[in-house]
Amino acid sequence: MTDFSTHQGRVAIVTGAGRGIGAAIALGFSRRGAKVVAADLSMPDDTVAAIGASAIGVAADVSSPEGWAAIERAASAAFGDVGIVVNNAAYYPNHLIDELNFETWRRTMSVNLDAQFLSAKQFLPAMRRNGWGRFVGISSNSIGLNVQGMSQHMASKMGIIGFMRGLANDVAADGITCNAILPGLTHTVATEAQGEEARRAVWQAQAIQRFAEPDEIVGPVLFLTSDDAAFMTAQAVVVDGGQYRVG
Repeated sequence: MTDFSTHQGRVAIVTGAGRGIGAAIALGFSRRGAKVVAADLSMPDDTVAAIGASAIGVAADVSSPEGWAAIERAASAAFGDVGIVVNNAAYYPNHLIDELNFETWRRTMSVNLDAQFLSAKQFLPAMRRNGWGRFVGISSNSIGLNVQGMSQHMASKMGIIGFMRGLANDVAADGITCNAILPGLTHTVATEAQGEEARRAVWQAQAIQRFAEPDEIVGPVLFLTSDDAAFMTAQAVVVDGGQYRVG
């Protein structure tokens, strides 16, 4: 990925940054000049080591207010005010509705959706004070697909789109934009266990017949969090090789 200074002087938080898409986004920000706060449930040491001195790691549960308070304390002490928040951390067990219990439902909602709200409450004051901010919620193209056992996942990911759209209305006058990105299945540790037949079933429904690589999700995130996207808010951007065709 090309190095530019589009994010010079910005401080960006990326959750779920220990591997996969989150790690790629964190590295992408660093290449564009941002200071990076890489957060995950366990300390994302590999991501921080790959970036170097312009990154710090934080171990935090993004489903809790205490987790977000810890992220803010670490970010403020290391780099100052946060201007960019990318909520990428996700919980996605597969359970048909007859097997789905309330505890799994609530954990899915708290990690995938509650974190969006909690991050906004934590970082909006500084963004408003500075007259600039970017929120990006990582949703999923699964909300438009025929996938069984993912009702809780789809509900939480659809909720991200709704929250970003509603939040955008509340904060637009403060120079803050809020958007969602909907990736398709991406080549990560979580998808490596899928067999060739399952992979091809996904590819055959796409215009581009392969899984995305994590780096291919990074470009849209960098665009939405740059000054180039200052007039783009409340949008759901699908990045899935042409599988889910919004019309």
